[in-house]
Amino acid sequence: MLLSLRIENFALIDKLEIEFAPGLNVLTGETGAGKSIILDAIDIVLGGKVTNRLIRTGSKRALVEANFRIDSSLIAWLSEQEIDLLDETDLICSREITNDTTRSTKGERSNLRSRSRVNGIVVNRRLMEQLRDRLVEITAQGQTVQLMSPAHQRGLLDLYGGSIILQQRDICATAYLTCQEAFQSLDKRRQSEQQRLQRLDWLEYQIHELTAANIADAEELIGLEQESQRLSHVVDLQQQSYRVYQALYQNDSGSHAGADLLGQAESILIDMVQYDVQLQSILDLVIGARIQLVEASHQINTYGDSLETDPARLQEVEERIQALKQICRKYGPTLGDAIAHYEKLCSELAELSGEGQSLEDLEKTYTLCQETLTNHCTHLTQLRRGAAIELEKQLIAQLKPLAMEKVQFQVALEPITPSATGADRVTFAFSPNPGEPLQPLAATASGGEMSRFLLALKACFSRIGNDRKTLIFDEIDAGVSGRVAGAIAERLHQLSQQHQVLCVTHQPLIAAMADRHFRVEKQAIEPAFFALAHLNDEPILGFDEPPTDSEGSLERTVVRVSRLDQLSHRQEEIALLAGGESGEEAMTFAESLLNQAKLKGVGSRE
Repeated sequence: MLLSLRIENFALIDKLEIEFAPGLNVLTGETGAGKSIILDAIDIVLGGKVTNRLIRTGSKRALVEANFRIDSSLIAWLSEQEIDLLDETDLICSREITNDTTRSTKGERSNLRSRSRVNGIVVNRRLMEQLRDRLVEITAQGQTVQLMSPAHQRGLLDLYGGSIILQQRDICATAYLTCQEAFQSLDKRRQSEQQRLQRLDWLEYQIHELTAANIADAEELIGLEQESQRLSHVVDLQQQSYRVYQALYQNDSGSHAGADLLGQAESILIDMVQYDVQLQSILDLVIGARIQLVEASHQINTYGDSLETDPARLQEVEERIQALKQICRKYGPTLGDAIAHYEKLCSELAELSGEGQSLEDLEKTYTLCQETLTNHCTHLTQLRRGAAIELEKQLIAQLKPLAMEKVQFQVALEPITPSATGADRVTFAFSPNPGEPLQPLAATASGGEMSRFLLALKACFSRIGNDRKTLIFDEIDAGVSGRVAGAIAERLHQLSQQHQVLCVTHQPLIAAMADRHFRVEKQAIEPAFFALAHLNDEPILGFDEPPTDSEGSLERTVVRVSRLDQLSHRQEEIALLAGGESGEEAMTFAESLLNQAKLKGVGSRE
């Protein structure tokens, strides 16, 4: 429930504070008096679109602050958003709008900014919109454009059907998303099938070539090149190994071999050690050298004897080397790189040729998804038909007291292609006059009939759920008069038993039903007030600098709101609405309206 509204420097309002009451709050006044500005302020503080025109001329800053009384469900939601309460049940929403105009050689440039707060915490627009949906609901004749949309009508039907339909719609949305993903996978596979087959051919060719090459050891090429060198120089290696053997152990040319010389040195050192034991270490080294030299000579002799020429093996090695080098040039540059490439090709081939879903499997999956979506949509349609019947009955029951005794209303469901919102096109068909066929709402309802339709629709939805939003009606009575206005007044009064209602009206019958009545009017502030403040160099309330009109006058227009508590004041205001002047007959009519309202308990909650 909206407890109060504080406005500063907003449109034509310099400074204003309004305290609202439970039940029906009515704002009346002449056309253009500024009643809708009050509702605009509520819209702005709850995240509405801002423009430069909203800041009062002569000011750089506008502020709107609204204080709400909230229930436990909203308290829990605020806790989820990590917003603390200043009071156990009160919530303060505020919005500050600033406009810093900068001047340059290119002219003036406007820098419009706004900041929203909830209990002093700065919040973004998305959160503010979510909070707005939980606090207020605004109904105006301008909503008819939105109401004509089949998508909006479908949304209203689902909302009326309650949680069971909304949950089923979520199931349909999930099934639709799954179906879309399956189709995208199938479509992607279909589009890439030719490319896939071409890729498979190329992969198979490369893998065949690499498989035939039998590459497994990254060091094979190095080993083969070493073997090739050995096989190519067998004769030279045999000759050189024999020469080494002679030099080390047995020299046929008569010269002393290395082993013989070391043997001589060993004998001499043995004699010397008998006289000087310090030479023992040198003797040990010579003995060790001789033993190693003899072992080396035996090994080189064995190596030379083992060498044999093998032209066939040499040819085989050379051919293998050339094959491996060819593989390296194509898939390398090294043999290790070629082996890694081979493994990658095998992995891709497995993926394309069977480890993933086949085209047939994808088609089957998509078909199953379509069947699942169709089944869920069929169930949703059944639920909607049930809700449609209930809405038809209740809306007709709400419309009949609004001077539409012969009204007909039908919620038509037509099948469409399944989507995230089901497989139904929903159309509200309406016939306000007897003998006229049912037609879409857009083709039948006049302004007055649409006003009553909106009010009846709001009454239907006010009875579902436990929320206690503030319902706001902006000239919902436009285009009606007499008995219809009285019926609208009755319906607003009934709504106000469950909800706080704010209503801008020109109808005396509706104004008389108010639990709290406000008069809105424009006033021209006396020039002397501004002049005196200007001469005394005092600040003018609500202005950063004294504003002037085109002729240099300091006179300003402001919007004032008066709370009509006294019965005589209300009677006078209602008389003005009824007759344009507070004549005797108009005053008598106003008094009778107030007396009738009193008998119905109006004002008892004040």
